[in-house]
Amino acid sequence: MSADNGTPAPATAPHPEPIRFFGTTWVDHDNGYTARRIAVAVGSLAAAAVSCLVLRLAYQGLQIAAIGGFVTLLMVAMFAICSAMAFRHTWDGFTRRPDPDRQASLRGLLTIGFVGSLLAYFFRSLTEAPGEKLHREEYEEARRRHEKRTTRRTGNPSKKRRRA
Repeated sequence: MSADNGTPAPATAPHPEPIRFFGTTWVDHDNGYTARRIAVAVGSLAAAAVSCLVLRLAYQGLQIAAIGGFVTLLMVAMFAICSAMAFRHTWDGFTRRPDPDRQASLRGLLTIGFVGSLLAYFFRSLTEAPGEKLHREEYEEARRRHEKRTTRRTGNPSKKRRRA
């Protein structure tokens, strides 16, 4: 309700939700959208490469410590499995909203598999802004609902012809 005359305030049109690193440039692919996609792709790939180097140093540390082949194998398997699961989880998050409870329960696993998340971000940024498809579907649906709510009827309903 409007405070000054008691009439309802008009409904505002829906606004697009910003995407990390892209803001709302994904809507019309303007204001450096392509350059941002290239930067995100290069950045995520570079971060994944640096992360793999850090994991390599950790692996060499395990070899120097001579803790045994079994523990080393467990560590490598853990990072590989967690990275694969993080890749899948991140990739699915680009097309549908993740369940907050599941997200909270997987937080540790996703942290260990950070390389998989970075690679998912890289591969998605080759085709679109990561999450653009999901945000575009939600934005278009919100615009359709808004348009349906705000369209006015024409004519007087009491003069409508009744079918016999």
